[in-house]
Amino acid sequence: MDAMRLIGVTRHALAKAGSVHDIVAEAWQVQALAEAVGGYFVVSGPAAARAEARGLCEAGGRARGALFHPALHHPTLRGGGLRAAQLSEVRDPREVLPALGELLAEAGFALVGVASNTEEEALYWQCVEAIDAADEARDRVHGMLRHLTFREWGGEWGGAA
Repeated sequence: MDAMRLIGVTRHALAKAGSVHDIVAEAWQVQALAEAVGGYFVVSGPAAARAEARGLCEAGGRARGALFHPALHHPTLRGGGLRAAQLSEVRDPREVLPALGELLAEAGFALVGVASNTEEEALYWQCVEAIDAADEARDRVHGMLRHLTFREWGGEWGGAA
C-alpha cells in the first residue's frame, strides 16, 4: 500500500481513538509507520538522506518500545495487526514526509493527553518517552525534507521525479 494511503488510514484511526488503550495503540501504529517509511528511504532513498532515514527508523522503534504497556496488551494484537507492514511504495516523498511529520505531531499531542490524565506513573513515563521519540522522529523527517530542498532526488531515487 502506498505511504500516503497508510498515513490517511492511520490518521483516521488515531482521530477515532477514544480510550487510553486505543490512543496508545494508534500512537504505536504511527511510530511503526515512521519506522517503516524510514526503512524504505534507507533502502531506496538517496545516499545523502540515508543517515536521517536510519535515525527515523531508530526513533520509531524506540517510541514503540516505550509504548509497550502490559496492562494494555500488545497493540498489534488489536484490529488487524501492524498496519505499517503493508507499506509497498512511497510515490512522492515531497508529499509523504510532511504528512508523516504532521501525523507524528498528532500522535504526540494524543500522548500528551494520555500522560496528563493518567494517575499511573509507569504509563505517564512511557508516554513521555514516546513523546520525546516522536519529536526526534519529526526532526529526522525535517532533516530528510532539507535534503529534498537542497537536492533533486529524481536522479538518485526512482520513486520521485
